[in-house]
Amino acid sequence: MVSCKKYDAFGKEIRFEELNKASFLEGNWECEDSVGTLQMQWKAANDSTFSGVCYFMKGEKKDTLHRETIELQEVEDHLLYTTTVAGEKGETPLTFQLTKNTDSVVLFENPKNDYPAKIEFRLQKNGQIKQTESGKFLKQPKSQTYSWTKAKEKK
Repeated sequence: MVSCKKYDAFGKEIRFEELNKASFLEGNWECEDSVGTLQMQWKAANDSTFSGVCYFMKGEKKDTLHRETIELQEVEDHLLYTTTVAGEKGETPLTFQLTKNTDSVVLFENPKNDYPAKIEFRLQKNGQIKQTESGKFLKQPKSQTYSWTKAKEKK
């Protein structure tokens, strides 16, 4: 008898293979610049879904200027990335479908959305995640890249 089941390094059965390839996103991540701090948090909601939040805080008072809820969900062998940005587009969820995946890259696309039309997460050898968003803004090509570092545990 041959088994087609797949298992992770801990012996746990992998039931949602597409979601498993994005498991490198799990955890708390930060991206800092001169204006403030972007934070992104991903956690497993259940065996087919990661849920998360991303927000931008400015200054010492940590004023939140941007907040979005994010979700990765495997539905019928398709991995979907859904984002809902507070205060934008009536807070209507926007969904992207996985079009490329390896053990260190996941690319989601929504050709009906101008910007972003593509969102890529790439795990770097140094453990950081490089996120690139691209598409068209005011009919001109636009791309933005974020370098995420694993957030330090707060004591």
